[in-house]
Amino acid sequence: MKHSRTSGFRVALPFLLPSLVGFLGFSVLPIIATLFISMTNWDGLSQLTLASDFQGFMKDYFVGLQNYKEIFSNAELYQVLSNTLKFVVLYIPLMLLVSLCVAGILNSKAHGVGFFRVVYYIPVITSWVAGSLIWKWVLNPQYGILNSMLSSLGIHGPQWLQSPQWAMPAIVLASIWKDMGYFGLMLLSGLQGINHEYYEAAAIDGANNVVRFFKITLPLLTPTIFFVLIISLINSFQIFPQVMIMTPDGGPGGSTMVMVERIYKHGFTYYEMGIASALSWILFVIIMVLTFVQMKLQNKWVNYDD
Repeated sequence: MKHSRTSGFRVALPFLLPSLVGFLGFSVLPIIATLFISMTNWDGLSQLTLASDFQGFMKDYFVGLQNYKEIFSNAELYQVLSNTLKFVVLYIPLMLLVSLCVAGILNSKAHGVGFFRVVYYIPVITSWVAGSLIWKWVLNPQYGILNSMLSSLGIHGPQWLQSPQWAMPAIVLASIWKDMGYFGLMLLSGLQGINHEYYEAAAIDGANNVVRFFKITLPLLTPTIFFVLIISLINSFQIFPQVMIMTPDGGPGGSTMVMVERIYKHGFTYYEMGIASALSWILFVIIMVLTFVQMKLQNKWVNYDD
């Protein structure tokens, strides 16, 4: 059996080698390089002479853990984490609720659902550049369609992207619009995987739609919901294009500064590549810890029974 596995690996290796080389060259090595760069004050522009003059490079650029000390002693990191937490708290529950509604509509036999199946996925395939520009127009405090609709109801709309209080909710609104089709499709696959015999038995027992949703649909949908939560949480800590386009320079009063936006700014605006790399590793650790916690907590609420 062992010989068979070894022979199979040798046969597969030539086919795997191109992808393996690409993975090592474009993923693993850059990750290792960023860990080293995070302990330097390299500006990203100066020519690296690491191979020919290692001692000179270490003398000129190496600073050890100084970048990490500077980051953790700076109030900017805690404002960034606070902004990200605000995004997560607003985005994930609303996104999950809207995606469930989308999945429910797609799974129904309501009139016009065929047209909805075509329309709902358009935001997903729309680039963030185009989507962000559309939302900047929609949220314009004077000429935007959203404030115009609120005015017709007698409500004075906020400044949205120009307001420290409303800038992040505006980013959340645009992100839900962009992602609801993607996560709705995932939840739809979970809905369609539920055995209809459960609903038939519940109907015989006289259970109404609300009872069937909370006693059958929601428990059996928890594995899919768990997967959606994992993906959406990781994405929440990596938001970037909508922030950069809709609220340049971190928004009013720094209200939309987030991790990836700060990584970009430090690396390609301030030319502090060491700080940017250190922030990248801090972000990696945060995501890894949160994912690990979610994996541990899944046993308390995720139902894998058929």
